[in-house]
Amino acid sequence: MSTDYQQARETLGARLRELRTEAGLNGKEIAQRLGWQRSKVSRLETGKQTATAADVEAWAEATGQRDVTDELRRTVSGIRRLETAHRSWKRQLAAGHRAVQAGHALQEAQAKTIHIFESAIIPGIFQTPDYARGVLTDVSDCLGTPRDIEEGVRARMKRQETVYDPGRHFHVLLWEAALHVFRCSPSAMAAQLNRLSGFIGLDTVTLGIIPLAARTPFSPKHGFWLIDERLVVADTWNAELWLDAVDDVTYYRKVWDLMRESAVFDHRAHRLIARARAGIPLS
Repeated sequence: MSTDYQQARETLGARLRELRTEAGLNGKEIAQRLGWQRSKVSRLETGKQTATAADVEAWAEATGQRDVTDELRRTVSGIRRLETAHRSWKRQLAAGHRAVQAGHALQEAQAKTIHIFESAIIPGIFQTPDYARGVLTDVSDCLGTPRDIEEGVRARMKRQETVYDPGRHFHVLLWEAALHVFRCSPSAMAAQLNRLSGFIGLDTVTLGIIPLAARTPFSPKHGFWLIDERLVVADTWNAELWLDAVDDVTYYRKVWDLMRESAVFDHRAHRLIARARAGIPLS
């Protein structure tokens, strides 16, 4: 998937290539002038590596175009801001699951109101240990990251303490499909759905289910958390996006409100969960 972050790197790479060709240099020649490996020149020009401010300053010097130095610095600064928002899962999980869970726990502990939408997974704050264990194992296997599964599970369970804090409220919407996607064994999934039912009616939680048959003015593209109307944390296959621009926050809140209109609550939500629970083959 193309992202603003990657597009910005590729745009800068194209600009660097343009400056090199205008100076009449090929890749080998500019690498020699800079004292770099030829592969670094290639990675920068193709957007596969993020240039530093020092890199672009040296590039402008090597191509005899010092007047573009400020332009290139501003571009690098913009890319760095996008890089902060675009948090690669592989990079985040390089230190293991426990560190990631601790970071999310800090965000949640500081929040008063959190709006959540998930299309195909039970949110971490509602997960049983067995369900969480299945999810974290799958992630580590897919990304090839450290398998500190048990530490991650314990940290995820610790996060759930905020759900019972009377100073907060979690407004949660699940697409019905999340009730049918098995991330653990059938018996563990049955226990997970039983636990999910227990959150309906909790003072600090409003839980709605969007039925598969509901007419919706949206597509359930990806899960996201809206924290205190100031930050959106959205998941993609390979990254977590942190969006704090006012327009982004406003848009995601609008989408959440549209989703809420299609959701069912209380006994009707209980009924959908019970139906999914009854359909699990336990033998």
